[in-house]
Amino acid sequence: MRAPIAVFALTVAAVAQQNPSTMKKIGTVDVRFQSYNVEMVEVTGGRFWKPYSSTAAAAPVASAGATPGGIDPSLFEQRKPIDLYNPKLRKLAAALGPAYVRVPGTWENTMYFQDLDATAPGATPEGFGGVLTRAQWKGVVDFSRAVDAKIVTSFATSAGTRDAAGVWTPAEARKFMAYDKSLGGNIAAAEFMNEPTFASAAGVPNGYDGTAYGRDFLVFQRFFREAAPRAILLGPGSVGEGIDMVVPGRLLPSKDLMAASGPNPVDAFSYHYYGSVSSRCSRLGAAGTTPDAALSEDWLRRTDTVEAFYAKLHDEYAPGKPIWLTETGQTACGGDRWASTFTDSFRYVDQMGSLARRGVQVIAHNTLAASDYALIDEATLMPRPNFWAALLWHRTMGTTVFDAGSAKAAKVHVYAQCMKGKGGGVTVVALNVDREAAQEIEIAGKSTRYTLTAPELMSRSVELNGKAMGLAANGDVPKLVGVSAAGGKVSLPAASISFFTVAGAGNSACR
Repeated sequence: MRAPIAVFALTVAAVAQQNPSTMKKIGTVDVRFQSYNVEMVEVTGGRFWKPYSSTAAAAPVASAGATPGGIDPSLFEQRKPIDLYNPKLRKLAAALGPAYVRVPGTWENTMYFQDLDATAPGATPEGFGGVLTRAQWKGVVDFSRAVDAKIVTSFATSAGTRDAAGVWTPAEARKFMAYDKSLGGNIAAAEFMNEPTFASAAGVPNGYDGTAYGRDFLVFQRFFREAAPRAILLGPGSVGEGIDMVVPGRLLPSKDLMAASGPNPVDAFSYHYYGSVSSRCSRLGAAGTTPDAALSEDWLRRTDTVEAFYAKLHDEYAPGKPIWLTETGQTACGGDRWASTFTDSFRYVDQMGSLARRGVQVIAHNTLAASDYALIDEATLMPRPNFWAALLWHRTMGTTVFDAGSAKAAKVHVYAQCMKGKGGGVTVVALNVDREAAQEIEIAGKSTRYTLTAPELMSRSVELNGKAMGLAANGDVPKLVGVSAAGGKVSLPAASISFFTVAGAGNSACR
């Protein structure tokens, strides 16, 4: 359930007066709060966002479903299926467990499930844009078990799933769910289609509207609740609303979708968030953002603006249900060139802190290891700055959320949750978004400090308490070692993100 929240424009000094021992609980988040996406097109192989570093020429479009409608095909490149058995990838993902691994995406909307033991995909049937094999889905299941990541997905909704009248049928979904059940029934949650507000990318019939969606959703709802009675039905999984953001084609308003979905439509309300589109999609006429704006209040507050938009719909159509952010990243269209630098870690950490305060239960970052907004470089499998930020969050932040005073003051943003693995302990996160000057906060009680900085904001490497972060020689994720900090005023370096674990806080909400 969403916690009531008020954001006050207080000074840094007012923030400094907070005491971890007496902070008030305002809510909790899912134990798998911090999660990630592995796009279905990664699993199957296919055309996904071309990294800026790539020199590959644009490959011919294989079928109508190979590229989202309205977007230039030259922005994509063909890729082989991701190796979900790669030991290094598994080590990195396991370090972020427990989590949810969401395996959907625009390409999933047109994906055909090949219900055969043959490992090579056959020809793509008419009405679909790609093929998922049994072996590939088993790879997802094996990966999820190895890294402690429960599976979230969505379903194909393109022409091949529809009857002569254009109505969605569960015939194809039933084959997929039966195979997943034969592997142990691994789907923890699912949306009907990926981003139904952007329906032109779902292969749906021309003229598709809210009424048609509601008709199809009710068919899906009955099917899914019977096929996976213990799984969470998510929806609508919308994108492109709440701020000015160009989505190719006609946008179907979420209000229309939810109004047509009947009573008690979902078990948890889901939405997607991107603050803008990347430079790849600037030709669509959308205004993007820049590295200079990455630490600005306008940029960092956009996540709250969009959450507030969807929270109103949640309160109207799914009151009392959890709210999930099932896809987010630096910008849509694969991220900007600086999405893989320390600059974006401020958006990422601030987003998690702010949305936890606002009652969002799960945040799934796009992606784990594909394109420029991924946590891990897809070519080298080396962690990017956001991976290290995610790791610090994962290892220090528990599930109980506190009111840490002003969530977003002028120069320092402060959040707090119970300390992970330490009864009574509290973790305080402080982001100094001042690029030039150090700032001070005051933390009552001794703490262990973990401060992330970088030689330059645009760096693809980060330092922890002044030492470069990296994997061990054998690829293991290292133990994070903090430094002791005495109680009282502490200095936050310019453009830094600091986690303070106060093991002796003795906060009763953390026992």
